[in-house]
Parts: sequence; C-alpha cells; structure tokens
Amino acid sequence: MRSKAKTKQRRKPSRPHASRLTPHPKYPPAILLMGPTASGKTGVAVELVRELPCEIISVDSAQVYRHMDIGTAKPDAATLKAAPHHLIDVIEPDDHFSAARFRDDALTLMREITERGNIPLLVGGTMLYFKTLLEGLSELPEADPAVRMVIDTMALEAGWPSLHSELGRVDPETAARLDPNDAQRIQRALEVFYITNRPMSAFLKKPKYVYFPYLPIKLALMPGERAGLHERIAARFEAMLELGLITELRKLRKDYALDVSMPSMRCVGYRQAWQYLDGKIGLATLREQGIAATRQLAKRQLTWLRAMKEVEKFDCLAEDLGDQVLSYVRERLPEPGSVMGNG
Repeated sequence: MRSKAKTKQRRKPSRPHASRLTPHPKYPPAILLMGPTASGKTGVAVELVRELPCEIISVDSAQVYRHMDIGTAKPDAATLKAAPHHLIDVIEPDDHFSAARFRDDALTLMREITERGNIPLLVGGTMLYFKTLLEGLSELPEADPAVRMVIDTMALEAGWPSLHSELGRVDPETAARLDPNDAQRIQRALEVFYITNRPMSAFLKKPKYVYFPYLPIKLALMPGERAGLHERIAARFEAMLELGLITELRKLRKDYALDVSMPSMRCVGYRQAWQYLDGKIGLATLREQGIAATRQLAKRQLTWLRAMKEVEKFDCLAEDLGDQVLSYVRERLPEPGSVMGNG
C-alpha cells in the first residue's frame, strides 16, 4: 500500500568509514532500523530479511491497531508473506497500547527470535518506543484525576493549541516535539509539571536504568534533502485517499464506539478524515491538512533521530539504499558462534 514517488538521481554521498563493532561474548545482536514516515523503512527491512536470518518486530504505535490498514501504511499481504511482522494487528481500535507494554512485548519477542537462532530486526518510526526499549521508563509521577480534570476544563475553555502554548512556556523542549492538537500528550506533560513543578523533559533525561542484553546496531534512514521526503509524503497521502482511507474510517466508526480523542483516532490521517466525515472540512482541506500533519510528524521524528547517539545515518533517497544498509549491517554482525543467546 505504500506509494513510491520518483526522486531525482543523485550522486552517492561519500560515507565515512565506521569501525567494526567488537562482538560482546554474551550479547546477541539486534538491528534497530529507524526513520521518519515515508523514508522507505519497510522496503529496506524486507531486503534485510531476504539476505539475513532476521525477524521483523514493528515499532509503530499506529500499526498495532487491527483494521487500520490504509491510514497507517501497513505492509500489504504480499509483503507480510515475504517478511512477517511481529506487533502488527495486536489490539482493537478502541483499545490502548502503551510504551511500557511495547517494551515488555518486544523484549519477549526478541528473546524468542534469538533462541530460534535469528536476529531481531526492529523497524519503525515511533521514537518513544525505541527510547523506552533501550533505556526503560522514566520515573514520572502517577496520573492525578483532579489535575487532569483542571487541564481538561482549561482545554474546553481555551483549546488544546492554547495549552500547547502554555506548555511551551513551562517546558519548551517537550512542547517542541508535540503537535498543538495532541491532547493526550499535552495533558500528560502539563500534569507532570503541575504535580512536580519540574518539566517532563527533565525526567526523560534521567531514565531509569534498565539492562538491555543485546548488541544494538542502530540505523537511521534520513533524507539528504527535505524536499525529496516531502514529495514522498504527499504522494503517499494521495495514495491513501485513493485506496479508501475515508471509507476505512467510515467502517471503523460503524463497527466500534470510537471517539476522536482516542489514541487510535489521533493518528495522522484519521484525525483529518474524521473532521471530513463530520462535515467540518472539505476534501481539498483534508488533503492539505493530512499532508501538512504528516510533514510535521516527520519533522518530530527527525528531531528525535538527530538527538540519538551511536546511530549510523543513511540517505533514504539514495537509489542503492538497501545495498548500503545491508553492507553496513553485514560488516557489524558478529561472526557465527561468537555470541550466546540470552539464556
């Protein structure tokens, strides 16, 4: 279901030599393939599965929902047959999937994959999930219903964009990575500040130490030029509309007691299509807002990636992207028999 947009032919950028990882005698490898939306992660992952003994674990907070196929750019049946994905279609659209649950499920799957003699290949763009997997969960305060009620009342009176501005005053770092209409995350960030008088970003900088028994090979697919990624984003959103995004959401609203505030319906594309079905915007505005929101999502993902350490970056617009990634991974995999399982 992914749309391929034509990109200009470009000269292959010179890549600095990266030293080979020294295999740890105890830790098995795990490949982390990250990137913004429309960067071609699935295509590269399928190539890796074709050439290496890998099993894919999806790291995507939208693709966990069943029956949400078009708007999440879920791999099609042929792709899933060639390269099965774990953690796709695991909950209903009216359910909730947390970063903590992702970490538990992913670590269980990684252990099983390693015990089968294969390499876990974690693929996606939900950067919070990658961070949680590697570093564990921060010691944030528990939810306070009274504080949340106050924040919700403020939102009803002034709107979430106004509360996003307030968050920018008390926690500019967190506000910078949140959409002004992301009610759930804005609410949580303000709640943390009101309870502790400390910004959420301060807690996230000091995560709880968690043992991660793998040798991570961290890869990031990033655009050499933003315009090329924007072209892909626009083409893919157009393809989603042609494939029936609006019809998909109409059926979801018929089959489930959904609300626009639910996590599943805050996914880019579905939020705009919901407004269209409610008669609040027209098709042209749906297209315009959907593409703009996807670009903003990609911008936030790229901000996360630039802040991550020890990540090898690849130009996602390069025509030989798959070959580059495969060559890099092969050089850094430990020799067979040089690592042990997780025991």
